[in-house]
Amino acid sequence: MVFRISIALIIALVLIAGLAPGPFNDVIQSGLGHIIRSTGWLYLLVVFITLSFLMYLAFGRLGSLRIGGEDAEPDFSNASWMSMLFAAGMGIGLVFWGAAEPISHFVKPPEGLAPQSMEAARASMRYAFFHWGLHPWAIYALIGLAMAWFQFNRNGRGLISDLLQPIIGAHHRGWMGTVVNVAAVVATAIGVATTLGFGTIQIAAGLHRVFGIQDSIPVQLTIIAVAFVLYMASTTSGVNRGIKWLSNFNLGLAAVLLALVMVLGPTGFIFDTFTTTIGSYLNSLVTMSLRMSPFSGSTWVADWTIFYWAWWIAWAPFVGSFIARVSRGRSIREFVLGVVIAPSVLGFLWFSVFGGTALWSQIFGHVDLAQALGNGYETVLFTMFDSLPMPMVLSVIALVLLMIFFVTSADSAVLVLATMSTEEAGDPPLARRMVWGVAIALIAGVLLLAGGLTALQGMITIAALPFALLMLLVMWSLYRVLDMEYALQRRRAQRARRMMDAWIEREIAAQEETRDEAARAP
Repeated sequence: MVFRISIALIIALVLIAGLAPGPFNDVIQSGLGHIIRSTGWLYLLVVFITLSFLMYLAFGRLGSLRIGGEDAEPDFSNASWMSMLFAAGMGIGLVFWGAAEPISHFVKPPEGLAPQSMEAARASMRYAFFHWGLHPWAIYALIGLAMAWFQFNRNGRGLISDLLQPIIGAHHRGWMGTVVNVAAVVATAIGVATTLGFGTIQIAAGLHRVFGIQDSIPVQLTIIAVAFVLYMASTTSGVNRGIKWLSNFNLGLAAVLLALVMVLGPTGFIFDTFTTTIGSYLNSLVTMSLRMSPFSGSTWVADWTIFYWAWWIAWAPFVGSFIARVSRGRSIREFVLGVVIAPSVLGFLWFSVFGGTALWSQIFGHVDLAQALGNGYETVLFTMFDSLPMPMVLSVIALVLLMIFFVTSADSAVLVLATMSTEEAGDPPLARRMVWGVAIALIAGVLLLAGGLTALQGMITIAALPFALLMLLVMWSLYRVLDMEYALQRRRAQRARRMMDAWIEREIAAQEETRDEAARAP
């Protein structure tokens, strides 16, 4: 039922957007404006509560509980685990926005700052850290932890509706569960397609930069078609082969590109930016988390922060399901620190290198990235390479990295979407994975036809709203089952201690009796 309804809704979306792209984009923008005005605050509040809840779990009494049971062992090494998290979570987005977002904030800064000022430069990096740091990974970690716990500790099916079983009871297998699962699947499909749309746009810009191929809609659709063949070949090989190998390779390639830009670029400036921005980020964390602009009427928060939070929320069922699948055997404390803290630090380093180099190039006149920004976000990265030695080598590496990130994100998404729309636990059928592979390729294609980045951003914000409300219920449900498990383990430990104390008392009594008999013996 979930599969049939979800596919029907996706087909309807594809047909409407494909047959009437202009009116479709107009409706999306109208709906987006209404949602931002009436419920924009909700996104900020839900995400801030999520981060606070995860920190409580990590550093509180529940942190020692283990996914899969007390004796469970991790299925993957720390290195493989981290590489899969990073590749599935936000790899292609980091490449797309790493240089473009700080330059955009520098040119059009938040908080009413003067454009292209030193204050704007500092704020641009601080908000890049904010949008790609603790908050998005907390969203992923919440859904990932909940799905892992219900799947491995309570024999769940790997469906979002299972997470609400402590609240709605047996209805999680009825119509209420079906509605929840359909909403999660559709939001995930749109979220994944949005990211693939971003990747497609930048791959096209890279092809123009490296090979001189003119960027156009046919080129973008061809990129999606080629990527479709690659990610379907990867997803059919499963997590332990294609997805794991590609993730490990891509993390290594990302490290090579990061190191090259760090060495060839303004190394000292990059590390100064890294340390300064971390301090500023941590100092302003609560203020940025809850900042709206009711008095100035500025749309900056809606255009950036709310869009990002909606993007992460829409991705949460997909990334959460994938994280759950590869995180068996981790304690809650280890899980939260591994999923929230470690990838955030890697993201901070990435933005310090690429965003710091972009700002350095712009401020000190090495290349005009503000002009490149006017030609599209996707052009900023490749234009930045012109300010460094070996620009063509860097462009080729970035292009390959984008393509593989595209494939790793899509093949993970296909596997998760098929799992979320299958009632039975375990690997979903190959035919179902094929259907979802076609579906996300079609969504990405028609959204690009309907209005490019504008349609992508609007659709993701609208699709994420129901799941933002669902996250509050997931936190309540997860806390209830973890609290029950903690109490159960305490009772077991107390019972074991009582049994041990009783055994020790018996042993002591037996030894005393033996000594007494020995003393009475002639």
